[in-house]
Parts: sequence; C-alpha cells; structure tokens
Amino acid sequence: MTRFLTAFFLCLVTLPLSAADRPNIIMILCDDVGFECFSAYGSREYSTPRLDALAASGIRFENCHSTPLCTPSRVNLMSGKSNVFNYFDFGVYPRGEPTFGNYFKEHGYATAVAGKWQLLTTKGGVSPEEAGFDTHCLWNIPGGGRERYWNPSLVQNGKLLDLPDESYGPDITTDFLIDFIKTNREKPFLAYFPMILPHNPFPVTPDSADPKSKDAKRNFIDMVQYIDKNVGRLEDTLKDLGLRENTLIIFTGDNGTNAVLTSELNGRQIRGGKGFTHDYGTHVPLIVNWPGTVPAGKVIDDLVCFSDLFPTMVEAAGLPPKKITDGDGWSFWPQCKGKAGHKREWIYCYYFPRPSSAKYNDKYSHFEVRFARNERYKLYDNGGMFDTIEDVLEKRPIAIGKAGSAGESARKELQQALDSYPDAGRNANGTKQTAKQNKR
Repeated sequence: MTRFLTAFFLCLVTLPLSAADRPNIIMILCDDVGFECFSAYGSREYSTPRLDALAASGIRFENCHSTPLCTPSRVNLMSGKSNVFNYFDFGVYPRGEPTFGNYFKEHGYATAVAGKWQLLTTKGGVSPEEAGFDTHCLWNIPGGGRERYWNPSLVQNGKLLDLPDESYGPDITTDFLIDFIKTNREKPFLAYFPMILPHNPFPVTPDSADPKSKDAKRNFIDMVQYIDKNVGRLEDTLKDLGLRENTLIIFTGDNGTNAVLTSELNGRQIRGGKGFTHDYGTHVPLIVNWPGTVPAGKVIDDLVCFSDLFPTMVEAAGLPPKKITDGDGWSFWPQCKGKAGHKREWIYCYYFPRPSSAKYNDKYSHFEVRFARNERYKLYDNGGMFDTIEDVLEKRPIAIGKAGSAGESARKELQQALDSYPDAGRNANGTKQTAKQNKR
C-alpha cells in the first residue's frame, strides 16, 4: 500500500460527526522559534508554564519537522502537500490551491485568521477571504506597513487599524481572536493564529523588566514568554465560556530559531537554525491538547511533517476526508487518541524559498534541495547522507557502504522515497514538475 492510499484509507475509519458534535479548533503557529526554546521540551532558559500545562495534560511530539523558512512552511501547512507540488515563490500562496480554511468553512465552521499573513504579494498569492477565512486581523498584508510589534500596522478585514499609541501587535491579534471566539461561541469555529512572535527584530514586550533593553537574547526570552501568555489568554477565554472541553488546541512553529541566537538545552548550546536544512532549522515543537479526548501526559516520537496537519485537523473534527490532489500528508489523529495509528517510516522535504532570486547565495535564498529522512538518517538528492543524531549540523557525510547495515538499509529506503517525488518543483522560474510514478 503506498503512502497516498494508506493516508486516504486511514481517514475513512472515522465517521463524520454531526455539526452539533464538532469540536472547535485553534491552530497556533509561532514565527521563528525551534523546539529548544520551550520548557515543555526541557529548557531551563525559557519559562512557558501554560504550554507546559498543555503538554502535561495532552501530547508532546518529539519529532515534528517543518521546512526551514516561513512562507514555505505556511504553504505546506495550509495546503496539506509538499512544496515540490505547489510552491511558487516567497510571499505567495498559489491561487487555486484549497486551504484548510476553505475546507472548514465549506463544512459550516466560522473561520478566522490573525497574526502574520505573508501570502499575498505583488507577484501573486491569495487574500485571507480567498483562503477561506471569514474575518482577519493581519500584519504583512497589502494595505499595512512594516511595523509588527509596537505601534503596529495591522489590517483588519481589509482596513488599516487606527490604534492608540504604544499598542502592541501581539496583544491586538490575540484580542481579535478572543472576540471572534466570544462571537462564535454557539457554533463550531476554526481560529488560525500564525503569530507575529517571536520573529526579529527583538524589542521588549509589555512584560519586560527593563523597558529600554537592547539585549536581543534577553528580549527574545521575554517574547517567547509572551507567546506563552497569549496562549494562556486564549485558553482562559475558552474556560470562561465553557468551551474548553470541546476545543482542540494545536501548537507548533514554522521553522527553527533565528541564527543570531543561541540557546542551552540539556547541556547543549544550540544555535538557531532558521534557513538551514539541518535539524535545528526544521525541528519544531508540536503540542496537541483536547481535554477528555487526547490522553494526558503522553510523549510521542513518531515523525510528523507539516503535510500531516491538514488531514489530522479534518479527522479530529469528524469531517469527511478531504481529497487533496498530490497530498502527501496523512492523519496522526489516531496517535492523538492514544492509539498506535500509522507510524511514518520517513518524511520528505523540498526547499527552494526564492526561485525568482537572481542569486542563491545564502540560507534564505537557497538552491533547490530535496531530502528524505527517517528518525535517524537523512538523505539529500545530491547523495549526501547524514546521521541526524550523531551529526546534527551535518558536517560528516557518510560514504556509500560506510553506514553499517542499518544505515545502508536506510539509504536504500530513503532513495526510494526521493524517487517517488518529482525531480523538481513548479515555481517562479518556470521549472515544471517532472513527475515520476507517484503511485496513489
């Protein structure tokens, strides 16, 4: 059974729920923060008690991987398919590609998005309305400006907000979603929260002890703690309205931490890997919580990629399975309910963030690269293979025949995985997919 058929049939085992029984869903996506920056993952530098509590009363995933940069991850997440099939260029969500917002709206959900958009530029892309969201409050969208934190330029439902002096962008977007939840408390809703935090620049937050601090690391720690605070505000709203027991919260990040920052975790110094394809660029937190439905206190090592989040949300909501053309994600909702589910043997990643760029000379304007990985080994399309446990930064490629029996078996399997995908993407340079036999 191929990965596509397996994913499809796994979705069929859950019967659709009636509208009255469907849960609310809050999908939270942080901006530029890896797994190492959360106390739920063992950090002692960062204090995130509300997320710790969500992890303790839900599930913490240890092996979730994004693409290494913001727009690619958002396109992957919202469409349920690898970038090799539909990534056009930085700042663009390809028009005509259905999103999870479209699908939930089609099935009677009230839908909202607040935070960072970055999916509609002069080169193309889609508006929040085209992406299926009834209402929005967003930064990095036409009509707004450059400021995202203090005195931000936020567009709400197509109009630039006129905000009081010293307004703080993360508070405004959180307030917006709180109002949305209150307004739609009587029907199922989907709230997508692609947070502004904690992307650079690194200014102080309203809770910073030193309001004049210019220390990037100190301010970044405060920004991560402010993420935690705003997650707590959303959860407290659900509790106050009697909605907590019927709301699924999913928390993750779009890519690794900014490379100007270094954090300590379990005795290791981890330099942020944003933009890089090694694990510190792709390894992100994933916490899933739904009281009474998701068992408490579980830690799961199963591989998860961003293509999997769309089908997982659909199955969790009890909606009919969504047929996604070229969709390579499958639902891990059975694992979220304490069952074995279908464990991935490998995941795939395609990274070509700025195809229209004149130069591919740094980690944010990267050459086209593909890789497949299992829980230990990673194989690139140029033949380079690495041990992601012993060589996280990928300094020592393993020559053919030198990986041992397990490693060489992995090399063969991962090459087959790479071969099951197109050789190249479809992007702003006009590259076309040269699709191999993507058996479904």
